[in-house]
Amino acid sequence: MSQAFVAPLLDIKAFAKAASHLSGRDPLEKFERLRDESQALGADQCVEWRADGELSEDLGGQEDVWLHLSAKVTLSQICQRCLGPAEIPVAVDRSFRFVATEELAEEQDDEAEEDVLVMSREFDLTALIEDELLMALPLVPLHGSCPTAVKLSAEDPDFEAPSGQKPNPFAVLAQLKIDKSGT
Repeated sequence: MSQAFVAPLLDIKAFAKAASHLSGRDPLEKFERLRDESQALGADQCVEWRADGELSEDLGGQEDVWLHLSAKVTLSQICQRCLGPAEIPVAVDRSFRFVATEELAEEQDDEAEEDVLVMSREFDLTALIEDELLMALPLVPLHGSCPTAVKLSAEDPDFEAPSGQKPNPFAVLAQLKIDKSGT
């Protein structure tokens, strides 16, 4: 009997045992926090994703439950250099190992190269996809090269350049000393 898996309520262990695959192309509207990052400039964008389950044995003969996730989206954001709209591609390709308890996850996460998560029969894959894409966003969205020239200096037409040279401050002090002593 084949088991149907769905992203919002995924039984991780069964998904890995079946070496199953899920993929999708979901509208950005489904990912509220990610949509908010696009500043409503690209609501018609789609998030493409793929998840693969894997069950393997570690050196001690214990079963390791793995989830391999890849996702990508192009978000419309504001370029912080030219302040124009910019299409920013965001992609992730990550692997997660699942353990039985939160305590094990905390203990193993520091020493493991992969992310360690807690196994669940109702794991929200959609939330994981959104979290990973949010963490992959650039801190400062920029064009590779801005389509318009960026003005890097400012000019004030009412500014008047100082005329002549400034007096030497020590000469002014010497003059004060002479005036005070009367010589």
